[in-house]
Amino acid sequence: MNLPPLHTPRWLRNGNIETLYAKTLQQPPPAYRRELLPDSTGQTLTAYDFIDSPNPDAPLVVLFHGLEGSSRSHYAVALMQAVQAKGWHGVVAHFRSCGGVPNTAPVFYHSGDSPEIGFMLATLAERYPKIYAAGVSLGGNALAKYLGEQGRLAIPQAAAVVSAPVDLTAAGSRFDHGLTRLLYTRYFLDSLLPKARATGFHTDLLNRCKTLGDFDDAFTAPLHGFADRHDYYRRASSKPLLPHIAVPTLLLNAVNDPFLPPSALPDAAQVSPQVTLLQPACGGHCAFVSGSGRGSLDWMPQTVLSYFEQNA
Repeated sequence: MNLPPLHTPRWLRNGNIETLYAKTLQQPPPAYRRELLPDSTGQTLTAYDFIDSPNPDAPLVVLFHGLEGSSRSHYAVALMQAVQAKGWHGVVAHFRSCGGVPNTAPVFYHSGDSPEIGFMLATLAERYPKIYAAGVSLGGNALAKYLGEQGRLAIPQAAAVVSAPVDLTAAGSRFDHGLTRLLYTRYFLDSLLPKARATGFHTDLLNRCKTLGDFDDAFTAPLHGFADRHDYYRRASSKPLLPHIAVPTLLLNAVNDPFLPPSALPDAAQVSPQVTLLQPACGGHCAFVSGSGRGSLDWMPQTVLSYFEQNA
């Protein structure tokens, strides 16, 4: 597989630093066309932010964002700009409550919500005959889980799973300890907790949450039918399903990703022959800064779109 080499500036070769720095390189988002469409429950609307190609026969690249992400996240902007430059259709499909649209369904979104991924893809397949799917972080794990569950019935012609915590137990342990907890936990909880409280579910427990593990124990797991966070992490992880993926899929993880220990990364024996593993030494979490000087965010979009072109 001929994919672009990654040249990370030497001073950025710390996963935490690169992850945080990537956001400073973000460009203005493209001019999205927004549609509000029903989710799989039919009880709330979710946002689809489209990039329209002048060529009606061009393929569609759909992006599933990460935890509390949106079409304005740095990785989404970079990918959709590259899609637009290529003359393809693009869309960022938002999970419930994301993209500024309130959630009125009795459920939220989570790392293992592969049925919602399938519903979104089926909705888009009614309009677009050729679909490539990309998922980043949480959205990547949910996409990989969907691909493994569906096998040959999966809708995308090819897929890319970027910085996905494919082993949620290992990721949860990393996230609730040390520097990763210190740098990122408050950022996510400040966004998640107000949304969760608005549902009126386990509000008393939510008020005591100090980590994302606490949040998953108090909210994510019980709301979605899991016994606790450990049950949720085990059942929602995509790693056990990677051997069953039947469409060409790029699985891209940086070895220095602060959200997932290197020991949890899959090897060739743990994935299907349709999965291409790409595990550069640097890249952080959803960062992959490349080039000289300040660097740029071009490498991930170029790599993903090159992979799609080679599997057209």
